Amino acid sequence: MMKKLSCLLLMLTGFTLALQAQQQSFIKDSLEQYIIRGMKNWQIPGLAIAIVKDGKTVFMKGYGERDMQTHAPVDENTLFMIASNSKLFTGTALAQLEYSNKLSLNDKVTRYFPDFKLYDKTTTELVTVKDMLGHHLGTKTFQGDFTFWNGNLSREEIMSKMRLLQPTGLFRQDYGYCNSCYLTAGEVIPKVSGKPWEVYVYDSILMPLGMKNTHTLVTGISQRANVSKPYTNAFTGELKELPYDIVDNLGPAGSMVSNVKDLSKWLLMQLDSGRYEGKRILPWNVIRRTRDVNTAISSRKNAIYPTHFTNYGLGVMMTDYNGRQVYWHTGGAFGFVSNTCFVPEAGLGIVILTNNDNQNFFEALRYQLLDAYLGMPYTDRSGAQLSNHNKQQASKVTAVKEWQARVKDNAPPLPLEAYSGEYSNELYGKIRISVDGAGLKIKFNGHNNLFAKLQYMDQDEWLMTYNNIAYGIFPLKFNITNGKVTGTSIRANDFVEYDAYEFRKNP
Repeated sequence: MMKKLSCLLLMLTGFTLALQAQQQSFIKDSLEQYIIRGMKNWQIPGLAIAIVKDGKTVFMKGYGERDMQTHAPVDENTLFMIASNSKLFTGTALAQLEYSNKLSLNDKVTRYFPDFKLYDKTTTELVTVKDMLGHHLGTKTFQGDFTFWNGNLSREEIMSKMRLLQPTGLFRQDYGYCNSCYLTAGEVIPKVSGKPWEVYVYDSILMPLGMKNTHTLVTGISQRANVSKPYTNAFTGELKELPYDIVDNLGPAGSMVSNVKDLSKWLLMQLDSGRYEGKRILPWNVIRRTRDVNTAISSRKNAIYPTHFTNYGLGVMMTDYNGRQVYWHTGGAFGFVSNTCFVPEAGLGIVILTNNDNQNFFEALRYQLLDAYLGMPYTDRSGAQLSNHNKQQASKVTAVKEWQARVKDNAPPLPLEAYSGEYSNELYGKIRISVDGAGLKIKFNGHNNLFAKLQYMDQDEWLMTYNNIAYGIFPLKFNITNGKVTGTSIRANDFVEYDAYEFRKNP
């Protein structure tokens, strides 16, 4: 018996040593090459990464360029928009206020906003702060975001517009990722603390952690030192610089700007139950509250990754990964995609920030690191996804080129003046279409600087090209009845919202 036990212990020791060797081999010998190759394959100008393990930062570095014109390099201090990685800060702030008996997450939203309304009366009466943090409305993922994202509505006006979001699913049953929900939850903070969301998060979380180069609002980002430019190659195949998203009106859902050096502190605190460098930053009960399951998303085994369950807490996703509990969130703004991830049982934290929004390397790299640290056999996660991405990208670029080739000298069925005028959508508001040379121009009144050019192709179709290429290039048709234009359907990049908007032409 003792001999069998000794053999078993030797086998376990051998397995542990092999696992450690695998980790060391990939992290020390292969990680840098993997990142450089991945950035080239996925056309990523710049990337920053930090890995924390067992209470220490074991890897932190920037790669590539934050500015393709000046060739300024990315380093650990380079700022990126972290978008929805802001949500856990919002969830944590609300959990902290609950711990301090300033509110309950089960409070009805109407307790703080008596005039707040959703699409149906029952949901309005029942919805709680916790529901908002769990994406429980039954709306589609990103529903309303074309109106809200980069729009000129105030936070109060966005909340008022939420009554127009008609759910396709059931309240508290169907998960639909909702940015305006997080805005609403975050707007409870000034009601109970006397501080705006951006000030409360800064004072109660960022400053105690020493995250001195993290900003809760996007405004002024272009004037900050060592900040990355945003890029995309989504519709043309060529990297193009984008304007910065200005989304402070959705602040609690995604307006934060940070770097991997600061976010490594956030991860170290998460991994030490609310402590950083031995100092208590947040009570453990607050941290634990953010990780309690708020929404069950999936309980089915993943066909690719070693996971079986996916849930949502208060601004953080959670799953199992090869037997360990993993918490993570991603963030996407035009020109930026990022993720943060931590595995308390392994003492592991990962943050990856990138400046091209049309790629999945930022996630492939995270999974590659999870494989290495959590004992999975090596699989090239980037390579496995790249072929399909390239096919989809080539198909999209080909479609755009084919549309552009159809722009000739064909005349539309009606004079250009017949299409001009004001159009309305109940949620979005108004747009104005006017004659622009040989074509038309759309002014989106709900945005400060968003336009689209319309060029006639053929078969009653126009080519719509947004001035901000991140919104996309799409064919467009006008609705014509009895020789008169009655409306049109307008869509944008799925990155911002999936469904098209129907606009009615005003008399």
